[in-house]
Amino acid sequence: MLNVCSPSADDQREISSALARVPKQPLFAPDFEVDRGRSSMAENPNFLQPGSGAQVSAADDIAKWVRIRREFSVQALFSTVQYSFSADPKNMIETLVFRVRDPKDLMQVSIEDGASAVTTPAAMLATNTPATRIKLERFGKSSVVLARCYATDQGPAPDQSAYEPLFQSASAIVANYRGLLGARRMVPEELARVGAAASRPKPLGKKSEARKPTCGDK
Repeated sequence: MLNVCSPSADDQREISSALARVPKQPLFAPDFEVDRGRSSMAENPNFLQPGSGAQVSAADDIAKWVRIRREFSVQALFSTVQYSFSADPKNMIETLVFRVRDPKDLMQVSIEDGASAVTTPAAMLATNTPATRIKLERFGKSSVVLARCYATDQGPAPDQSAYEPLFQSASAIVANYRGLLGARRMVPEELARVGAAASRPKPLGKKSEARKPTCGDK
């Protein structure tokens, strides 16, 4: 069972080391990818799953999402960075994933933040939303996770002040890559296209075939 609310000192050092290795001014390869779409909440891909602080949406709700992927130059520790933004009726969630080029111990680093859907995606992207979850996936080992934990019916929120430097570092990385990947402009534009495609009227069906001439036609 992962202790995501209060990781050990060794796990904290591992998280700190991984975050420090994320390039602040990366050299991107020319290749890139931008995807957009909508998914029913009952069939969400993994990157749309909300963290522990998010509200649970109904199974029949729809999530609109945008995904941006860039490749790093061959000299970089990481091979790709993937940014995902999803919005459903209750939550908006950002996920930033860095995949290691030649994984030996560390495989990938992911950072997540989120906000209530009472605001707009553009407003959320204009704010440096605090990170809520940091995850290191390791080769042949369990993952290392640090998540913001909140009060529950069983007790008050735990004291996580000791981990605030890690959350701040992760938040700064997300803010930096929003700019590097053009997410502040691109995400609202792509989400609008998803909405326009969803509201476009469906075709009525095949057009009727041309009338065959009869003997009375000239």
